[in-house]
Amino acid sequence: MRVSFTTTFTDNHPPEDPAIEQLKDWCRKFHEQGLTPSYEGSSLGNLSFRPERENNSFIITASQLELKDNLTSDAFVCVHACDYDHRIVRASGTREPSSESMLHFEIYKARSDINAIFHGHCALILKRAEELDLPVTCREEPFGSVALVRRVLEMLDNHTFIVMKNHGFLSLGMDMESAGRLALRVHGECLL
Repeated sequence: MRVSFTTTFTDNHPPEDPAIEQLKDWCRKFHEQGLTPSYEGSSLGNLSFRPERENNSFIITASQLELKDNLTSDAFVCVHACDYDHRIVRASGTREPSSESMLHFEIYKARSDINAIFHGHCALILKRAEELDLPVTCREEPFGSVALVRRVLEMLDNHTFIVMKNHGFLSLGMDMESAGRLALRVHGECLL
């Protein structure tokens, strides 16, 4: 998978935070529900949370992970900052951060009420988005791109669930529980 930024590592240790166990559980649930499907040997989607509410650092799943059903601590990266204009991500960990790290960073920066972002992929949600009156970006943009970040920010407002046209969804919450439950609820509505 292509990453459209350069990563500068501040250290090469996986992040340590007790809440990573909860993130692992949500990764497993998303895997079981088919919300992070496998594609070319990697698991699509990325999940993150902001451990400190006073800054925009966050812990996110690493890039090009295999199935998200049984992750170890080195599958997570702490992103400290993103230079949107120069496409540089400052992080710590042993792996590259998710290709959508800039998107997560800009959402956290724009919305102090959001402390968890779960990005998944589900063809059924994409298909039924308009029918369910879900907000959808105005056009398709390449994953990991600055253009995709712009499209999402254009419509972010106070939405907690956004569909990225022909791509996937973002479920936003004040914590991991609310972001995860929202995604599962929307997925459940699509199955009705």
